[in-house]
Formats: sequence, C-alpha cells, structure tokens
Amino acid sequence: MTTLGFEVVGSRAEPHAAVPTIMLRLRVEEADGFSVHALALRCQIRIEPQRRRYSPEEESRLYELFGETPQWGDSLRPFLWTHVSTTIGKFDGATEFDLQVECTYDFDVAGAKYLHAVTEGEIPLLLLFSGTVFTRGESGFSAEPLSWSLEASHKMPVSVWRAMMDQYFPNSGWIRVRRDTLDTLQRFRAHRGLPTWDQAFEQLLKEAGQEGP
Repeated sequence: MTTLGFEVVGSRAEPHAAVPTIMLRLRVEEADGFSVHALALRCQIRIEPQRRRYSPEEESRLYELFGETPQWGDSLRPFLWTHVSTTIGKFDGATEFDLQVECTYDFDVAGAKYLHAVTEGEIPLLLLFSGTVFTRGESGFSAEPLSWSLEASHKMPVSVWRAMMDQYFPNSGWIRVRRDTLDTLQRFRAHRGLPTWDQAFEQLLKEAGQEGP
C-alpha cells in the first residue's frame, strides 16, 4: 500500500493562460518505495479565513461574507474556494508538479468576494486530495484509491492573486446582473448621456447619497 505526502512549495500568477490562473507548485512523495506509474489527482481547495488577522478596511469589505466583527467567532469558518484535477506521470520517490487553478472574478462566488476584499498579507489555503494512484510491481499494475485524508496547507500571498487579476482585469472587475437589469441600466446611461459604465454607476451612487472616496 502506497503512502503519499503532499507539500505546497510555492504559488505564482500564470501570465499566458486563456483565463485568470494561479499555479500552485506542489511536491508529492511516496514514502514506501513503490514506483508510481501515474497519479490521477483531484483536489478540493478551501480558504481558512480564521487563520489570519484583518485590517479595519478588510473587516469592512468582508461584512457581506461574515457580518459584523463581533459575530466572527461563529461566522469565520473555512469554506470551499474551488475544485481542480490533474494527472501526474511516472516518478520514483518524489516529484514536483504545477496544479493549475483557474479563477473567477464573479462576485456571486464567495471565494472571489473574499479574495477581492483582502488587501495585504497571506491567504490561508487548505488542499484536500483524493484520486487514484497507479503503481507497478512484480505482479504488474495495480490501482489504489486515495482518501480525502491527504492534505497540505499553503499561505498564498495576496500579491499573487492581485498580480493575476491585474494581468487579466487591469484596475477593473465585473459583476453579473439579470438581463432586464442591464437593459434598465443601459437606458439610464443613454438618457443621461453618460459615455462609460463607470460614469453611469458613479451617477447612480451620487443620487443615492453613496459617493465614493
């Protein structure tokens, strides 16, 4: 029976992907001397917000997710960021590989809200692994399932997330609205003679008494 261990050794923004992507560099080690022929890996990535401190500005930006700070003792709990999968080729002992994490800027997704809200420091991640490991011995090939008990932690710098989003959405973000809402916003923009969407939203906020800084 194989004994696998995982470690995250680094993270970086991928500049040449079709969608916003972070690369997590992982090391996997087989401790019992088996020759791994292949590894089909599934990974659940969770954010552990309770494992860091927050500035007053960040606390304000996280209100939608966690409520008022006196409630954080109950509301600040780990939550799912994303699922990814990959396949690793043959190795003996240990090997390193890149885990490709495609990211969304959809503000209906809790992970995107959280990552947008934090401005400095590190993002505590927990990676949980499952899948199948294929080994080859004297009796031939064998396949062994991996349980979700395999895990690794990583403190990803906030700067990695921000560098990635700056590459794909420079000084901008996006929100999803219903089509009828978009039609109404478009009419508002046209009737007010506002040339950009930014100016349309700024005008709406001004009229609502919610002008920005």
